[in-house]
Amino acid sequence: MIRRTLFMAALLTTGLAQAGTTLEAAVAAEHRSEAYVARDAARHPLEVLRFFGVDADDTVVELWPSAGYWTEILAPYLAASGQYIAAAYDVGPADTPSYRRRLHGQLLGKLADKSTYGKTIVTTADVGQWSLAPEGSVDVVLTFRNVHNLWWDDQAEALFAAAHAALEPGGVLGVVDHRAKPEADPAQLKAKTTGYIRQADVIRMAEAAGFKLAASSEINANPKDDTDHPRGVWTLPPSLALGETDRERYQGIGESDRMTLKFVKLLN
Repeated sequence: MIRRTLFMAALLTTGLAQAGTTLEAAVAAEHRSEAYVARDAARHPLEVLRFFGVDADDTVVELWPSAGYWTEILAPYLAASGQYIAAAYDVGPADTPSYRRRLHGQLLGKLADKSTYGKTIVTTADVGQWSLAPEGSVDVVLTFRNVHNLWWDDQAEALFAAAHAALEPGGVLGVVDHRAKPEADPAQLKAKTTGYIRQADVIRMAEAAGFKLAASSEINANPKDDTDHPRGVWTLPPSLALGETDRERYQGIGESDRMTLKFVKLLN
């Protein structure tokens, strides 16, 4: 695995970052937000990160970590001997949505706690600036429920290319996203009305960028989700976009049906 002098800075901190922690301990840690812990039953963080093969001494880029659901687990886990890189939204433009500024501020607030999160790196990844990390310097790139957004804006191919460039040969790209039915109309999906994307389209774009599909998992599958909802995926928890309307019904369905795909950067 990749080693850098930068990793050693994490050893100078205290708490979780100093002692190092197992993946199980990172998932169970007391610093995690109560609201995020409540989502573990639908998001299966321990099983997902094991499936992607994330090791404690890896260099890991997470694309668009938002307020930091996965950051709360990954950064402490990697702090002692690995490196966590948050490739965050570009919040510089004046027209940046207020929610992005709010979520980014929450992320930075968490990462300021060096005793828990160690020496992290925050970079900007967005339209026109898709360089995630120096070429060939990363073991794992992870993206959770982002590819459909990028696909809408014709940026998914650029993201896959950037991930391919950042990863070392044999490195892993892990993708989780809302899964449309195989027979779904791509034109309708791309009209930004559902939030779902077909698994075959994700695989096609990744393979076009030079990745090989190594494995797929049903860890995040939800057979109760028929993907046909008035407000798309946001009808379901945690968004519950319809408010009190049919709330019990949608809570009973749970979070969306999701694909979990592990890609590997080809050696040649």
